[in-house]
Amino acid sequence: MKFAICILSEGCDDLESLKVYRILPDEKAGRAGCLRVVDESGEDYLYPTEKFVVVEFSDETETRLMESICMAA
Repeated sequence: MKFAICILSEGCDDLESLKVYRILPDEKAGRAGCLRVVDESGEDYLYPTEKFVVVEFSDETETRLMESICMAA
């Protein structure tokens, strides 16, 4: 599981700055300079990589983040 923090939400209604988002693997998107992000709509969309900083968390933190995402859905 990978996560990224949005550092620039300007121009994207479904992103919030300084919020952690789940990113999904997508090699084609990566080659195009994008990340596939599950945004505020609950759907995954492509966004430019410069809007995010990819972060790594411990397994425990990732589990807790996923639990909070599931509870919010």
